[in-house]
Amino acid sequence: MSATRWACILTLLMSSPAWAQSPNYPDKPVRLVVPFTPGGSSDIVSRLLAQKLAEFWGQQFVIDNRPGAGGALGAETVAKAAPDGYTILFANPGPAVHNVVLRKNPAYALADFAPVVYVGYTPNVIAAYPKLPAGNLKELVAYARANPGKINWASPGTGSNPHIALEMLKAATGINVVHVPYKGAVQALNDVAVGQVHAQYTSTLSVEPFVKSGRLKVLGVSGARRQPLLPDVATFTEQGLKAADSTLWFGLLTAARTPRARVEKLNGGVNRALQLPDVRGRLEQLGVEIEGGAPERFGAVIRSEADRLAPLMKSGAIRIE
Repeated sequence: MSATRWACILTLLMSSPAWAQSPNYPDKPVRLVVPFTPGGSSDIVSRLLAQKLAEFWGQQFVIDNRPGAGGALGAETVAKAAPDGYTILFANPGPAVHNVVLRKNPAYALADFAPVVYVGYTPNVIAAYPKLPAGNLKELVAYARANPGKINWASPGTGSNPHIALEMLKAATGINVVHVPYKGAVQALNDVAVGQVHAQYTSTLSVEPFVKSGRLKVLGVSGARRQPLLPDVATFTEQGLKAADSTLWFGLLTAARTPRARVEKLNGGVNRALQLPDVRGRLEQLGVEIEGGAPERFGAVIRSEADRLAPLMKSGAIRIE
């Protein structure tokens, strides 16, 4: 090989990012961005997985809680990060899809992310202030129709999954309630528990301790079946409100153009973690339906969510700005 050709190759190698030359990924701590406050469902599941990935590879997976704008602030951090696999987003529909599809000028696009793995999903539940005069979802809808604009409905942020679930409920029933966005699910749930606001969409993971302590009641649960944690709570479908059904899914994304080998290693690590008996037991205890699979499977989930919102957007049923 000529000296000129060797010089060209050496120049290319020296100009390549340092991460592209490291074969031992991960060889330094990985940042796992959770775009919500500590204590919520995304935070709980992400910490469980981060612990296992750290054990597998001997590197820290550091949780970085970055709440705000319905998850958009944390998602933007990952969308604009170096495509090296060291900055990962623990995503749900809010930051991954809703903030992109429903905002006029989103700070990032779906194409800015590379799907890593579909972790699973949990049904949405409607948690309410115990003194709200409704014992189930049907009674809540009737009360809201009789008292338009008098129910204050919390969410962890405009464009978040619970906010979109609320908009779907409004579109399905015609009720008029006041949306009150918070910066996180835990603060919102605390305010529902004391009657500062009246109701909120949340997950079985987040609502479990509130229900056990009697600080909240649950009026309905989405999904095809009742939840083991809430066996006495009827599903939306059982209450005649299938059109308002929605779930909260979880998955990992990283920056687009991250090397495929690193995406696959992360994917393999999470799939391995999801098969561990202690992980499966904890997730099932918290009401999470475990999924897993290839990166392409999670990409299909994201596309399906975007497609589901399209007719609601066109009709004007959902507005988040």
